[in-house]
Amino acid sequence: MRLYHALRNVSQFRTVFDFGEREVAHWFPGHMAKGLKQMRASLKNVDCIETLDVRPHLLILNKMDLADLSNQQTITKKLEKKGVRNVLFTNCLKQSDDNIKKLVPLVVEIIESKPRFHRDENTNFCLMVIGVPNVGKSSLINSLRRTNLKKGTILDHLVGEDIIADYLLYSLNRLGKFSYVEKYDLQEPSDDIQHVLKRIAVKLGKTQRVKAITGVGNITITVPNYTAAAYDFIRTFRKGELGQVMLD
Repeated sequence: MRLYHALRNVSQFRTVFDFGEREVAHWFPGHMAKGLKQMRASLKNVDCIETLDVRPHLLILNKMDLADLSNQQTITKKLEKKGVRNVLFTNCLKQSDDNIKKLVPLVVEIIESKPRFHRDENTNFCLMVIGVPNVGKSSLINSLRRTNLKKGTILDHLVGEDIIADYLLYSLNRLGKFSYVEKYDLQEPSDDIQHVLKRIAVKLGKTQRVKAITGVGNITITVPNYTAAAYDFIRTFRKGELGQVMLD
């Protein structure tokens, strides 16, 4: 990718992602609190979890298709030093991921190697999938259903395309990944998601006709479809077309 003289402005970009006054900033903490309460109530029935607990746990690092895996061994060694030895790198969107196939046998092996306490006589296993938003929890469950039950998938729940797109832009800029500039024919990197989405909408012809009230009556105007542009931006990233990126 060619160098941009405008990169000198990157130092002025955001260093912290702020939800501002968007509704999710008020809704999500409550959602998290409710989820934590439900998890605590369910822990007594759980055999295997992904958290710090005396029970066995398996750490799944998903979306490996989008990550720069040149540091995979370094990551694994650092986790081992912290006592995390059961680790799988997965790509849950892949129809047939070898590591997904290893997951259930590995979980069974982990559970059977440790005391189950009050669940020792129970022949059923109960697992808990824990993770921050948008790491692929639903995709993981879908992959397990598809691989082991041969059933259809569950639709992902999105916090909101505009917020995800904005966080994605913030993260790409923070990591110095500016391939989106060339992809969407921008003049330079931008920290303004509305500007980026407008450019995407114009380039891809993603517009919509809306009615506007004027002093001489109602007229129909064509405006950028920001939601469609955000969806394309997110999908392009997930397809790996913006490069291999490890967000966190």
